[in-house]
Amino acid sequence: EMTNASLVTTFILTGLPHAPELDTFLFGIFLVIYVLTLVGNLLILLVIIVNPHLHTPMYYFLTNLSFIDMWYSTVTTPKMLMTLVSPEGSLVSFPSCVAQLYSFHFLGSTECFLYTVMSYDRFLAISYPLRYASMMSGRTCAILATTMWLSGSLHSAVQTTLTFRLPFCGPNQIQHYFCDAPPILKLACADTSANAYIGVVASGCFLLIVLSYMSIIHSILKIRTSEGRWRAFQTCASHCTVVLCFFGPGVFIYLRPGSKEVVDRIVAVFYTVMTPLLNPVIYTLRNKEVKKALLKFKDKVVYSESK
Repeated sequence: EMTNASLVTTFILTGLPHAPELDTFLFGIFLVIYVLTLVGNLLILLVIIVNPHLHTPMYYFLTNLSFIDMWYSTVTTPKMLMTLVSPEGSLVSFPSCVAQLYSFHFLGSTECFLYTVMSYDRFLAISYPLRYASMMSGRTCAILATTMWLSGSLHSAVQTTLTFRLPFCGPNQIQHYFCDAPPILKLACADTSANAYIGVVASGCFLLIVLSYMSIIHSILKIRTSEGRWRAFQTCASHCTVVLCFFGPGVFIYLRPGSKEVVDRIVAVFYTVMTPLLNPVIYTLRNKEVKKALLKFKDKVVYSESK
């Protein structure tokens, strides 16, 4: 029935708003960012997997984050690069659009749940340091990770179904550089009020994270030594930075009424292109253990090459 109602077989992505003469320049910049994102996240994955002393809950969740980020930017950036170099690049078939929207929301909501789990992990580590190891056992981590991946895929399936069950009978220009729900809903020839729940999951996660951090701050203030307080605070600072970079733009785009398309697209670059690059940078540069492990890893590689 869906295909009868949808006469649109191809969508056209209008891409990022920019002057045409900037095509090559933007292509270069986004290509470099994309390659750095892949390399940076892959390095973090390798370093954590190779170093047994980094096999702790915090780093287990970090590997999940790096894995998500590699794919998250892969879902949107290559297509955006294609729209910059050729007119055909901006065409996207109906099934591809469905696939892109599903993948984007699957990875996005899984990342959302992951940030929530990571803040819960920090809460336990700081509030119950002695019982932490038993509370966050390997089994608990695996259960939390499985739950968050399954919830992400389920949430995205609902989201995608709600978006594409609508009839698309004419306008096919998506005012964006990838298939995201808000710009696609604008093209539907039907009432889209059932789709208003888009931002609910993100807001829910954000609320839980804020609660975790309020409890963490409460616990940090109870730590007697200033050095202990500073260390606890540092552990959370990198997480907070990343959370704000991810949720800030998301809240801006999905939760405010009457979106301005041009602004939305520019803000979207922030969390689709920049956040996946920032994660490895923020977590590595702020983190002594990862830095040590990276240097060791480099020495190993150099050593094996010299042999």
